[in-house]
Amino acid sequence: MPSLLPPLLLTSEPNSFARKTFETRIPRIVNETLAANDFPPAIIANLRALHDEIIGGALQPLIENAPDKNFWNDSARAFIGKTWLDVPWFWAEAFFYRRILEATRYFQPGEWHKRDPYANQKLNELDAAMPVLHNALANLPDNDAEIFRALMHADLWGNRIDLSLWGGKTIAALRVRARRENDHDYLLVDDTARVWEHLTLTPTLSLAGRGSARVDFVCDNAGTEIAFDLALADFLLRVNRAQQIVLHLKAQPLFVSDAMIADVEHTLVAFAQADARELRDLAARIQIARTENRMILTDHFFWTTYHFFHEFPDDLRADLARARLVIVKGDANYRRLIGDCKWNPLTPFALATDYFPAPVVAIRTLKGELIVGLRDGDAERVRAQDPDWLVNGSRGVIQFHKF
Repeated sequence: MPSLLPPLLLTSEPNSFARKTFETRIPRIVNETLAANDFPPAIIANLRALHDEIIGGALQPLIENAPDKNFWNDSARAFIGKTWLDVPWFWAEAFFYRRILEATRYFQPGEWHKRDPYANQKLNELDAAMPVLHNALANLPDNDAEIFRALMHADLWGNRIDLSLWGGKTIAALRVRARRENDHDYLLVDDTARVWEHLTLTPTLSLAGRGSARVDFVCDNAGTEIAFDLALADFLLRVNRAQQIVLHLKAQPLFVSDAMIADVEHTLVAFAQADARELRDLAARIQIARTENRMILTDHFFWTTYHFFHEFPDDLRADLARARLVIVKGDANYRRLIGDCKWNPLTPFALATDYFPAPVVAIRTLKGELIVGLRDGDAERVRAQDPDWLVNGSRGVIQFHKF
């Protein structure tokens, strides 16, 4: 990471996607959360008050007694009394989702304790994901390198299915689009071959323990995306390109779709109960891998904070440093990876991620106004074709830094 980062993206910038997020998308998420749950009157009132605060009120601190209250309020102190349209974008989104948990009494004793307010939406999306994954697994090529490429690309386009961004009709259209053969035309950077080469080469045992052949996933969305994460992880174990897989998941709900350990468990149950043999076999292999400690599901408080990845706590940095490869999934994680800044698109991906403690590949569809690692002229060419190319999820990148 360069010593002097570009300016942060702010919600105060006129006509920016960050500003539009808090003018339209975030209020919509409050309303969709209300519609998806049978909340009691007190929680309904809490959410409506949050909605009104966002669209025209002053930003307020957490008031509930919870283990992370001081952590969040210390960060919010500089912004209390401002509007939600006058703060750093990623911090604002992270704090908003924490405020949703306060409003729905996620940390409080009673009926709604540890109840995921997005669970119903996630489960509906998982039902729709099952035939998509089955179709992909039933039509894989024969060569290992080509299977890897197919699963990496499917995992990329699965990141389009993001409940915090799109409504049901849009998601249905994106799901159809993800099966089109010409989607490679929308892939701006594709380092898949370099990643396969890295995994294929015999690891050097002297490199800080990275000879363990452990592959880590910093996961993003439940549903379609986590289903393809699991398929890719299973493949890496089967062909001995990884001896162990670690899935880093959220410890509590964050962005609407974000996957927690419970979401992976629901996904594996759905696989095991599926009519399709490919999905049942996948569930069985993963269960064996978990029993043998070759697949680990873990969470860490850091993943649900507003911090960027160059601010990793020591324990998490040391853990990730043991990996032969870290696969960073999705747009929000990409923003945290490179700092949610106004980067020059020509900045090398390696320069923006040189702080990362292990070889890293970012698999991301574009839903935010930042990107690095493009070639000269790429941004201008794509912008001429599609003015919303940075935010509409149509295009993607698979970017690798070997460390």
